[in-house]
Amino acid sequence: MATKKRPGLIKFSGIERTVIGDDIVVGQKAPDFTIQKNDWSTSKAFKETKRKVRIIASVPSLDTPVCDRETRRFNEEAAKLGKDIVVMVVSMDLPVAQKRWCGAAGVDQVMTVSDVIKADFGKKYGTLMEEVRLLRRAVFVVDKKRIVKYVAYMPTNGDEPNYEEVLAAAKEALGK
Repeated sequence: MATKKRPGLIKFSGIERTVIGDDIVVGQKAPDFTIQKNDWSTSKAFKETKRKVRIIASVPSLDTPVCDRETRRFNEEAAKLGKDIVVMVVSMDLPVAQKRWCGAAGVDQVMTVSDVIKADFGKKYGTLMEEVRLLRRAVFVVDKKRIVKYVAYMPTNGDEPNYEEVLAAAKEALGK
């Protein structure tokens, strides 16, 4: 089955871009996806985070101001959330660049993972911008049973998520 293409869905650098894949919706089972960890090993994302509530943030690149701010904010919040919630930030950055960025930024509470090899996440979560091969900004909360509890696709890549809504959805998915 061919992956759906949606032209003109979002602007990036002032130009309309084609997004590959359908948007995820609340209530559906979250599709598993293959990731590259910072040591270049390949893994299934939900295997890495089993028995946890997940906040999954899709960002274009950690080396940009908005992505930097968002990832740092989620890193601060992750430290307060406890061990039953994991924050995963997915980008197309090379794993070595993610590792370097995390070290320089002091980010050690979020899991940064790369979609650079297969763009598996981007296609399955409707975040891959075809022309630039970057991810559009979005946030998902997935419960322990892999049911999507919260979804927010940012209207533009310069918009940050509503952190309070995301954190409230994650706590609710924990049953708190």
